[in-house]
Amino acid sequence: MNYRRDIDGLRAIAVLPVVLFHFGVSAIPGGFTGVDIFFVISGYLISGSLLDDLERGQFSIGRFYWRRARRILPALTFVIVLASIAAWFILLPTDLHEFSLSVIAASTFWSNIYFWKTTNYFSIDAALRPLLHTWSLSVEEQYYIFAPILVYLIYRYASKRWLTILLPIAIGSFAVAVMATTLAPTAGFYLLPTRIWELALGAMLMLKRPPALASRLAMELIGLAGFVLVAAGFLTISESDPFPGYNALLPCVGTALLIYAGTDRAGAEGSAPIATRVLRFAPLVWVGLISYSLYLVHWPINSFVHYLSLKAIGVPTIVAMTVASFALATFSWKYVEQPFRQKRAFTAPLPIFAFSATAIALLCAVGLTGALGNGFPQRFPDFSTERIRVGDWRNGVCFNEGETRIETWNLADCTRTQGFATNVLLWGDSFAAHYVPGLDANAQKVQANVIQYTYAGCPPDLSYFSYARPACTRFNERALSVIRDANVQAVILSGRWSDYQIRGFDGLQKTVDRLREMGVKVYVIGQSPEFVADVQKIAFFATREHATNTSWPMAMDPDINKRVLPFVKGADFIDPLAYLCDAAGCSYADAGTKQFLYFDYGHFSTAGAELAISKYWPSFAASNEVAKAKVQSAGHGPAEPPQLATGAGLRLPGG
Repeated sequence: MNYRRDIDGLRAIAVLPVVLFHFGVSAIPGGFTGVDIFFVISGYLISGSLLDDLERGQFSIGRFYWRRARRILPALTFVIVLASIAAWFILLPTDLHEFSLSVIAASTFWSNIYFWKTTNYFSIDAALRPLLHTWSLSVEEQYYIFAPILVYLIYRYASKRWLTILLPIAIGSFAVAVMATTLAPTAGFYLLPTRIWELALGAMLMLKRPPALASRLAMELIGLAGFVLVAAGFLTISESDPFPGYNALLPCVGTALLIYAGTDRAGAEGSAPIATRVLRFAPLVWVGLISYSLYLVHWPINSFVHYLSLKAIGVPTIVAMTVASFALATFSWKYVEQPFRQKRAFTAPLPIFAFSATAIALLCAVGLTGALGNGFPQRFPDFSTERIRVGDWRNGVCFNEGETRIETWNLADCTRTQGFATNVLLWGDSFAAHYVPGLDANAQKVQANVIQYTYAGCPPDLSYFSYARPACTRFNERALSVIRDANVQAVILSGRWSDYQIRGFDGLQKTVDRLREMGVKVYVIGQSPEFVADVQKIAFFATREHATNTSWPMAMDPDINKRVLPFVKGADFIDPLAYLCDAAGCSYADAGTKQFLYFDYGHFSTAGAELAISKYWPSFAASNEVAKAKVQSAGHGPAEPPQLATGAGLRLPGG
């Protein structure tokens, strides 16, 4: 294969938006799609390398992995070692324990599976995981397991019918990716089956090259279309959009068009399309050359900076992180990557395989030590955690965690307040259940028999389906029977809406419509505050900063409730953020008693639940009339808040 400077330029186009997106530059909401550009490039180049070997009679699985090990492992090992050293001094015990497990996963190339099970890529605490970005390397390495074998078999036994074999695989993978955006979005984002089509697109472009176009204008238009599609991916896609389904076509097809436009048919630089000449621009080529190291180093820098602040970072910090990332990436490229890519005694197959095995074993040993040592709590003797009063969610009966049969739910056990004229169903996920501990203290305010019907990770949406929680659909459907059988007059829907916005809220509106058809009053409680980390960690860092109050910035989309509001027409909408937060942030603990209002990053403790219910829950009088809290009925303006008791000693900003 001939070296193509434009592909290095394309690598720069891929990595720069990824870095800026991760650093919080909102002008590029789809910067994460740069990873998809990398997948297409990898599919193209790896297939070309394999084809060269086959046509020269030099094909060997060992040779293939020798080249991959030289390219990938040295810089990866360097970055994991640096990150492990930093983690020892920075991460608190529970986080060092999790980091240690991710070291094992990253060094053995299954971190995409590990993070699929532990972290949503777009979750509020994702930035606190220093090796999260290695998921994409794991996808590629898993692809390398079968790619050389498949290319060999097609070349040797299928008469080079590349499209006959690869196109159905790509179409099938794309179909799975599209379905996964609604049925299993987290798995769809992380796992190989939904990404194969992106790698296969690059492979098909190399193995079955499209014919050259004689028209110069046509090639110019193809290059321009490639840039437009890639730019559209960066500027129009956001983390709230389904991905990588149809939306991934923008960066992937755009990349394929740019690669095709740059195919050197005429040879002379001046004859190349404008798009290709732009990609050959020297500064872009340089960034492309260091792009692998830049991708590796920028995320741990970002992660540790966020961990030390637990807040949104400002422009000066972003600039400093960018400079540091480029400096460290340049060092890694020159002194780690390049020596291993040159022909030297230690880059021969046997030394490389010995180095690879040793590096992986040592990294796994480091990870295992940190995991077995439970994060070595003795490193932070001044950090301690207290047992926060949570209350009884009646797990396994009224709060299903996916391990119990839905039929175990029963009305008698799950009626949490009793003795009133009105029956109210509290339906939702854990962000509905976390209100339950505050009911008893506010029973006379609520004036209703509140029935708890909750399921972990299962929003109150009749159209919701998840492969991770297939029973959720049946659980939600049963809610309609509960409403009828228990003579429920009002339903309160509550959930972690920030988790579900990627799927859209159309199903929520359909659920509200169905409930109104049944003749029940419907309330929807919006998203309550979420912080970037456990509140006890926040308190620890706040104490170190000598903070004078218990207010802390929330770490979620501040407009999430505005996004939910258009999909609850016909229901009364309650915005918790209007009560629990102000412009400076949200209180994680009571300023007077120092009681924590949450027991983790966003679920209410007993004290927090009591405060929340006293502040904004609807009250049900014997006449079934509702005393409005600070409620927004969809399509109407905010109602006036009632005068509510806030509880002795509990004070919040704006409360």
